[in-house]
Amino acid sequence: MMEIFKRKKAVELEADLAVSERIPEQAPVAAPEVTPEAVASPAQPEQSSYQPWSPEGTPPSLVMEVPKADAEELQAISDAGTLEEKIVLALKKVYDPEIPVNIYELGLVYDIGVSPEKDVFVQMTLTSPGCPVAEQMPGMVEHAVHHFVEGVRNVEVEIVWDPTWTPDLMSEAAQLELGFI
Repeated sequence: MMEIFKRKKAVELEADLAVSERIPEQAPVAAPEVTPEAVASPAQPEQSSYQPWSPEGTPPSLVMEVPKADAEELQAISDAGTLEEKIVLALKKVYDPEIPVNIYELGLVYDIGVSPEKDVFVQMTLTSPGCPVAEQMPGMVEHAVHHFVEGVRNVEVEIVWDPTWTPDLMSEAAQLELGFI
């Protein structure tokens, strides 16, 4: 068995040498020097949100986009039947920043409760406990429900880890969008 492994390694080395002989030597390319003028300023509107990570600091947090709805979508939410149906439509305006599917279709929303006083309780999970937007997600959910559904008094969002989220909790539409089916 060891002879086969050694022969395979020798063949691989010969192939690597043959390839390296065909690739011409190139001089290393120097990285461009960063000057204060090269850094984006308020006068430059196309400022990147990328922030390099360094071992001394912590990686930059992922920032969620505030849920948005145009006039047509707001009208559809307003025209929905029950208050719970309106809330579901509002929750479909909240997207996971790493996955191009809304949190409702992803199966992250486990329960929606509405009190007689129109206080809303949303129980949900995240795709993983280490989700970089764990602190921001409840605020985005509260924002969507408060701003897109009329008559809601208070919104409380609870993040739970049981049951654990798995891809089989996604709707068929989400599975299709992500190529699972």
